[in-house]
Amino acid sequence: MTEAPEPGVPNGRAPARNRPGTPCRVSLMVHGMAATQAFYGDLFGWEFQPGPSRSVPCARALLNGHEVGGIGQLPPGRRLPVAWTPYLASDDVDLTAETVRLCGGTIGVGPLDAGGIGRLTIGSDPWGSVFGLLRALPHPGTEIAGLPGTPVWHELLTYESAGAATFYTRLFGYERKPDGSADVDRVTLHLDGRPVAGVHGVGRSLPPDRGPHWMTYFEVPDTDEATARLAVLGGRVLTPARDTTQGHVATVTDPEGARFALIRSAR
Repeated sequence: MTEAPEPGVPNGRAPARNRPGTPCRVSLMVHGMAATQAFYGDLFGWEFQPGPSRSVPCARALLNGHEVGGIGQLPPGRRLPVAWTPYLASDDVDLTAETVRLCGGTIGVGPLDAGGIGRLTIGSDPWGSVFGLLRALPHPGTEIAGLPGTPVWHELLTYESAGAATFYTRLFGYERKPDGSADVDRVTLHLDGRPVAGVHGVGRSLPPDRGPHWMTYFEVPDTDEATARLAVLGGRVLTPARDTTQGHVATVTDPEGARFALIRSAR
């Protein structure tokens, strides 16, 4: 089992969410919409409103009236891995999607206009990690960060950091800063001098059923209490809560197997 990386959660305010290359949204496609909403509602205190799509059942996840993510229904019979997908902001989704292809990645969905959200596409890097690109529509209720129940960090788990970091840097011009430890293959991607995401190379210790993937970290008031609550709600604890330089972190899954991390950030 892969140990969760010690995240490089930024201290202080991150670049604006509409700055190209900044994570600006997370979404989850699931088989059971009602059960998933009940799980995350109980875990994070989220409320839900019907999403803008008329073709696919979906919902906006809200915290104190602010949007923190989206949940959609997988088509019946599609046994795809359930996973949280981060979206990176782009000023020109079509151009960035073409750059993804030119750099060896693939585009699986779009680019398309998603009503009420913006123009988006979903693709993967050359090693199979799925991510989205989004030029979001401005509307109230989306700017919330750092509070319990919100995504506060994104870390890419992949075979080795150099190639993956180069791919994403070609898309958005990140500044890459190594972890600084000789025995750890990790870099942090920066924009405007501030960290926005991490890339952690873990070699062949990636989960065989998952492969390279992005991990989303959600803030909680108390990691131990949150993991205990998650287990009662039907989730699974992969890596028990432990102290890191960035906070108290646990790696978990929801009842359908979507991996994510719970963190009480160091203050």
